[in-house]
Amino acid sequence: MSPRPLLLGLGLALLAGCGEQRPSFEPEKVNATPLGKALPRGFLLGTSTASHQIEGGNENDWASWERASFPDGTPHIHDRSVSGPATDSWNRFDEDVTLMKRLGSNAYRFSVEWSRLEPVPGEWNAEAAARYRQWAQALRAQGIEPVVTLHHFTLPTWVAESGGWENPATLDAFERFAGHVAHLLGGEVDWWCTINEPNVYAVFGYMDGVWPPGKKDTKAMATVLANLIEAHARAARQLRTHDQVDADGDGKATLVGLAHHVRVFQPASGSTTDLAVAGLTDEFFNESVPNALRTGRISLSVPGSVSLQRDVPGLQGSIDYFGINYYSRDHVRQDASPSFSHKYVPRGRDTNDLGWELYPEGLYLFLKRYAALGLPLVVTENGMDDRTGERRPYYLRSHLYAVEQAVAAGADVRGYFHWSLLDNFEWAEGYEPRFGLFRVDRSIPELGRQATPAVETFREAARNLGLTPTP
Repeated sequence: MSPRPLLLGLGLALLAGCGEQRPSFEPEKVNATPLGKALPRGFLLGTSTASHQIEGGNENDWASWERASFPDGTPHIHDRSVSGPATDSWNRFDEDVTLMKRLGSNAYRFSVEWSRLEPVPGEWNAEAAARYRQWAQALRAQGIEPVVTLHHFTLPTWVAESGGWENPATLDAFERFAGHVAHLLGGEVDWWCTINEPNVYAVFGYMDGVWPPGKKDTKAMATVLANLIEAHARAARQLRTHDQVDADGDGKATLVGLAHHVRVFQPASGSTTDLAVAGLTDEFFNESVPNALRTGRISLSVPGSVSLQRDVPGLQGSIDYFGINYYSRDHVRQDASPSFSHKYVPRGRDTNDLGWELYPEGLYLFLKRYAALGLPLVVTENGMDDRTGERRPYYLRSHLYAVEQAVAAGADVRGYFHWSLLDNFEWAEGYEPRFGLFRVDRSIPELGRQATPAVETFREAARNLGLTPTP
């Protein structure tokens, strides 16, 4: 084995274990720090959503997946729900903008649904296109920066049936789609996110088999991840080709990035095996994507299973900012799975209602790590499943504190987007998890939105940033 994974694992253990290398995250310190005061001028403070999770009525590969089961009869969705009307945001977007204004947010990250815009190959839905354009215009009219994601896990049925991201033709189709959306929204949108969490999509859908298409094939997983990274480069080219600088009169150029999911992988012990396994896991899951963006060369390796190398024209220099989706920390030890690692949370740790460890220090560590890319950083997702709503205020406060500490340490962080504006359809978990700043009551037909206690915490940060929440 190369010494690199061992050294990486040792670095993880040291970084996560040495208090002198990071600021204090004791609750007394977090609570005593004015929320948002240390964030830079022009900082984007907003929320994130995804089309399939909030719009309602989408017909795509996920909608088909929700209605099916695994070979043993277990439903694909843990709570046996289907997305259905979701939060009905397709029809209630104006109401959701009102909620954003109530928060005092100055930005909103949402995705456009490929299956709505191009339901069959080469045929574009003019009504859906007009609706998304209205959304972007409505946000800008309220002083809210639209941040638009092109791919957030879903595919049109016709793409999925032709092989999805395993099929090289999907790259051509997605590039065409990106150009169409850029032409449609280029005059209204300055911030773009091409691909959401390519590592999560590839691992869950093609190695763990718990998301569509439900495969367990490590080689296919690597191919899909590589194709998603290349798709980003192609989409970035299209977005810049259709750039409409000054079309909206604000003098801003197109800013292109992607959203990369990261997790802290803490070695279970100081043994050589645990250190090496944690290092390998970190290198593949956390570092493959940023390394490809930095070098222009995709290099993916799973020991004893797959090794993939690909040079991608235009990949190097394809991002203007790096998006970080951060939620949790896993402890890691070796096992016989295809990834060689068992991830777990030790007993007694503070967790959210999905069992993910609450570890705000991890966000600070990753912002410090990726500051080395020399690019602006944006926290494109961060949130917790809190079904009572009582613990989210401190979660939000502690993670914004982590952002502020990273800024103080020299990281160029330009924004923070809380996941999520609303409770929504949380993929394979269904509707049971509650990630929203606003609760959606699914027991009533109106799907009413109700504020959780964290709304006031968010409003406090907005006020300290100089933003003005509405009553």
